[in-house]
Amino acid sequence: MTDATEGTTHSQFRLLAQRRFLPFYVTQFLGAFNDNVFKNALIIMIAFQAIDDSSVNPDILTNLSAGLFILPFFLFSATAGLLIEKHEKSLAMRRIKLMEVVIMLVAAWGFVSGQLYLLIFLLFMMGVQSTLFGPAKYSYIPQHIAAGELLGANGLVQTGTFVAILIGTMCGGILVSLEDGRIWVALAVVVIAAGGYLSSLSIPHTPSANPDLEVRYRPFGDLKRNVRLLRDQGVTFMAVLGISWFWFLGASYLVQLPSYTKTALGANEQVVTLLLTLFTLGVGTGSLLCNRLLKGSISLKLLPIGVLGLTLPGIDLYLSTADIVSGAELIGLAAFLQAGNYRVIVDVLLIGIAGGLYIVPLFSYVQSRVDGSLLSRVIAGNNIFNALYMVLSAVMAMLLLGNGVSIAELFLLVSLLNLVHGAIIIVLLRRG
Repeated sequence: MTDATEGTTHSQFRLLAQRRFLPFYVTQFLGAFNDNVFKNALIIMIAFQAIDDSSVNPDILTNLSAGLFILPFFLFSATAGLLIEKHEKSLAMRRIKLMEVVIMLVAAWGFVSGQLYLLIFLLFMMGVQSTLFGPAKYSYIPQHIAAGELLGANGLVQTGTFVAILIGTMCGGILVSLEDGRIWVALAVVVIAAGGYLSSLSIPHTPSANPDLEVRYRPFGDLKRNVRLLRDQGVTFMAVLGISWFWFLGASYLVQLPSYTKTALGANEQVVTLLLTLFTLGVGTGSLLCNRLLKGSISLKLLPIGVLGLTLPGIDLYLSTADIVSGAELIGLAAFLQAGNYRVIVDVLLIGIAGGLYIVPLFSYVQSRVDGSLLSRVIAGNNIFNALYMVLSAVMAMLLLGNGVSIAELFLLVSLLNLVHGAIIIVLLRRG
């Protein structure tokens, strides 16, 4: 195991050739990939394919599905942190991935036979599986990665996660839309889950951080104690709130971009795909740049740049929208580019890059400051706040958009709130 005090000046990509990182990286990548193949295929089935009970409003089922995937983060994150902290992590991750294989085998039958409500329940179970894996994912890294490599490792994981989300979302939509699409989705989710389990078999032994920890499932008691533990971490709690704010922003942009593209830009699905891809590539680029810019040192120097980078392009996205005249017919990618809408393209890319510069140093900061015997529980608490912030993002968007606020105006408001929230977090972190 790598000494946590060791530093390095090597490229972060060399980690991808090492057993202490590659099997773990592939496992977490395939997990995020499968989540989004399954989730998006199900959402498209609900929206476009009449199955089971066509009398139920598809919008209700879509929002129910999204809520059920997030719900386990509230119900089980605190207990998940305790379980991961108590047990050896490589074995825990293998068991979690085996759980995914079982869920996907049942889901395969659900897709082929069109069992909509079973699939919605299984989406909840995938949320449970992801909730269990989260604390293992980020507490594993400091046990095998030197302090000087934390930024690079987190940059790779963050990049991989967003790329997996993008590709998984696209693949889920493409596969379910094919002839015999449900069969293709069924095959895909099982194969991906099996691949994740096989890669987990090579994850190196990772000793328990606290083998004597008592674990009993008491959801509300565990949640209360976990939040109290997180608050007791002092300035680290501020970093967690900063991380959660990133997910608030990310949810605001990713959820609204399709509707923004259609209503504000007058463009079709091709442009949606372009903007989502640019956002994802931006986050990946920013995440990978952190290690080079900070030369492996764990520092929050990039945080102000990240905050400004998330604010100014967001404001310009609102301003540039006013110059775009939408026609009666939605335009495709070629027409969108010919119309010279490069300002929107650059804004979305810059927001993504700034997001990577913002999130990776904060995650590395948390991992470096928290005692190893507490880290899994702190990560679990972080996941609780991430979920809470994403729910708040959805609630705010529904309230504002339902009362006549345009999506461009929503982006403006979120950008201004980011400036205020970011300034507060930076001040509190510096005081700590």
